[in-house]
Amino acid sequence: MSEKKKMGLIPRLLIGIAIGVILGLTVNEQIIAVITTIKEVLGSIIFFVVPLVIFGFITPAITGLRHNASRMLGTFLGMSYLSAVFASLFAAIAGYIIIPHLNIASEAEALKELPKTAFELNIEPVVPVITALVLAILVGVSVIWTKAETVDKLLGEFQKMVLSIINKIVIPILPYFIAATFAGLAYTGTFTKQLPVFLKIIVLVLIGHFIWLTILYAIGGAVSKQNPWEVVKHYGPAYLTAVGTMSSAATLPVSLRCAKRSKALVPEVVDFAIPLGATTHLCGSVLTETFFCMTISLIMYGTLPAVSTIIIFSILFGIFAVGAPGVPGGTVMASLAIVYGILGFEASAVGLLMAIFALQDSFGTACNITGDGALALILRGLYYDKEGNIKENTKASAAV
Repeated sequence: MSEKKKMGLIPRLLIGIAIGVILGLTVNEQIIAVITTIKEVLGSIIFFVVPLVIFGFITPAITGLRHNASRMLGTFLGMSYLSAVFASLFAAIAGYIIIPHLNIASEAEALKELPKTAFELNIEPVVPVITALVLAILVGVSVIWTKAETVDKLLGEFQKMVLSIINKIVIPILPYFIAATFAGLAYTGTFTKQLPVFLKIIVLVLIGHFIWLTILYAIGGAVSKQNPWEVVKHYGPAYLTAVGTMSSAATLPVSLRCAKRSKALVPEVVDFAIPLGATTHLCGSVLTETFFCMTISLIMYGTLPAVSTIIIFSILFGIFAVGAPGVPGGTVMASLAIVYGILGFEASAVGLLMAIFALQDSFGTACNITGDGALALILRGLYYDKEGNIKENTKASAAV
């Protein structure tokens, strides 16, 4: 007898989103409190696993790269920074052209507050995401330096354990977590109150996301001599998961599965670049926040920021984006210093920024995640030949 075919991840995610919206629009405060509690518990489990995923995949990937490890790390971080800076400048140019011609409402309507959760179950991660990232890098390169073969084998076994956790725990609970997330968004009024206020801006930002992804994948295809569609076509589940979780880190297990299905990417590069990109490559969130900041500046202060101010803001924003945590709202929280200091926003303007950023945070996250595949494609072209073997000139230069 053949096994019963299971429903794919994309249908389950779409069903979760639909059920969540319906519940959020129809249930009372007591039920939404229970749903919120479920979301917090499931979210705690997912975010507990995230540092394990980062360490479990990045460290073995670094040890597998050997001499190329330090060079590939520097290259990827540089690409993440440049992608963020140019995404910000791209949004700024579009803002100067488009925003003055939009008839934008002066303020957003208030949202209904979510009720308190029935109980709290805080499952704290073993280490913060950034700590896990730094630890993975240091352990990986030190294993190479010391040729610690026993530790190298243990790291490979640990990676298998983490992959099992992803497949047997994280993936199955994701549709429920997403359903609970969208129930909360619908209940608070996001879909009926705040969304129409900034609908024009959000649509423009979404268009900007796809334009920027097209640019990134065009560069990836040119550098790698591979068909970028061979990567993009596998990213549907990751995109939808990012829309539901609003977190690059929480989407990491799914994005890894998607990237591994691409024949255009080398497995070693996938294991290295995709987890690293989840915490360092936030081009979609940066593009979004820059455009929103310009809009809010016009709404609150009657003028767009000066060109010189935006250039400085974008250059610094790239640094903050690389270090921002891949969690919901992480980009805004990491950039508050330059929003206050460079743009001169007051508390009311920052509050408005955080409110409207939350409306599209999921789509910015989806752009971040999908863009990681493009950077992996570029990395593959820089360090591997057309057959997927490490380039000889790269080996020679790394050995010097």
